[in-house]
Amino acid sequence: MSQTIQSASSSPANLSQGQSRLPLALLCAAQFMVVLDATIVLVALPSIGGALKFAPQDLSWVVTAYTLFFGGFLLLGGRAADLFGRRRLFRVGLAIFAFGSLLCALSPSSGLLVAARALQGFGAAMVSPAALAILMTLFGEGEARNRALGVWGALGAVGAAAGLLLGGILTTWLGWQSIFFVNVPIGIVVLALTPRLLPQSEIADGVPDFDFPGAVTLTAGLVLLVYAIVGISSNGWLSATTLGLCGIAIALLAAFVVIESRAKNPLVRLTIFQMRSLTFANLISLILSATQGAMFFLLTLYMQDILRYSPLRTGFALLPVAIGVTVFSNLASRLVARFGIKPLMIIGLITFGFALALLVRLPVDGVYSRDLLPTFLIASVGMGCSFVAITIGAFAGVPDQDAGLASGLINTTQQFGSALGIAILGTIAASQAQSVLGSSTETPAILTAQVGGYQVAFAVAVGLVIVTLLLALFGLNGNKLANQRASDVRAVPSATPAA
Repeated sequence: MSQTIQSASSSPANLSQGQSRLPLALLCAAQFMVVLDATIVLVALPSIGGALKFAPQDLSWVVTAYTLFFGGFLLLGGRAADLFGRRRLFRVGLAIFAFGSLLCALSPSSGLLVAARALQGFGAAMVSPAALAILMTLFGEGEARNRALGVWGALGAVGAAAGLLLGGILTTWLGWQSIFFVNVPIGIVVLALTPRLLPQSEIADGVPDFDFPGAVTLTAGLVLLVYAIVGISSNGWLSATTLGLCGIAIALLAAFVVIESRAKNPLVRLTIFQMRSLTFANLISLILSATQGAMFFLLTLYMQDILRYSPLRTGFALLPVAIGVTVFSNLASRLVARFGIKPLMIIGLITFGFALALLVRLPVDGVYSRDLLPTFLIASVGMGCSFVAITIGAFAGVPDQDAGLASGLINTTQQFGSALGIAILGTIAASQAQSVLGSSTETPAILTAQVGGYQVAFAVAVGLVIVTLLLALFGLNGNKLANQRASDVRAVPSATPAA
């Protein structure tokens, strides 16, 4: 059965600056919501746990339920957007996300809240790749698309910091329910404006064949892998449970590769990884997202548990990161047209790695202006430059019919990278602290052990950034796309679909 996406016009999009602002703003508003919800709950966790009687070991599921379902269904959402219509999937996903947000806010029990968070993640997995695919068809190659992608690429980094800030403000002033309620009116407005501002793509010959076996094995394998890593803190690194779950996850992912290599219409066309820029951009994105997610997670614990900051003060303390990433992402989207993708990526990775190296020396009696603020500003430069370059690089050479797949891949690597980073580096920090502390119950010893654990975790994060730098230097070496100026990169052929 045909999988051709019908379009009213195959000519490149020629949106004027005025015409492009509202559609871009609409897409970014939806994307910002789904990115924000991955971190907005962090500073609200104590309030949620007390109100809904969460057991301490179960409280993390408020975060991981969303992350698991968001990351687990992203590729399915990306391919479905290509096959069933991007605007259609965008609206369905947004409705599910808004409904899940309402259920979260009204949840009377811990179990219902976790289930609602999973529903939110499922909806987000439809919204995010569909929105990015629509963006790629709205903007023609060159400066206009690079600016749009620069804004989009900044959302991942800005959303992580802004989520912490808004979580602190809303929890303190309006209660923890407000961090979920806020999505409902925004979702309704975006849904109402979508038919007027966004183009529609249609299936030419009815419903196409769809690779459900591939979708099931991939989603199950990724979800199980993250579940196993999240459980390491309680089960142990080499426990039978951890090793068994990881073994099953690897088997499912191997089955996915076999299915995709034989499927008539695969969920992921494996030959897409022959595009060198796409492959290495996703590898770098996976590792960099892991270090970024862990950095925010550990710094939140450091400020609240060690420096005794309130949730509100913690959120405001992280405000310079959000502002810095916004400013430098915008600047990076302009610089990439002059210097190219690869140089900007390398500069961003080196800068971010330096910021993490400064965190290796975090003291127990830290002072914000001396120990945190300078690091936040340096990190914002690195994140702004690197994520813009990664986003543009991930689309270099991708044909229009695979725009949804490419967006699903880059979103998947970012989401699972963040989940893996929090799980692995958080476990390293806790294990190091416990090994140093032993049986001591003295408060100074506990604080010293906790900070020592954070320091070790940040040292590991520096090593991971060095790996990404090597991937950028040598993995992209010899690839013409990696060295071309962004204005010359053929990212995705644009078209103006039928409205």
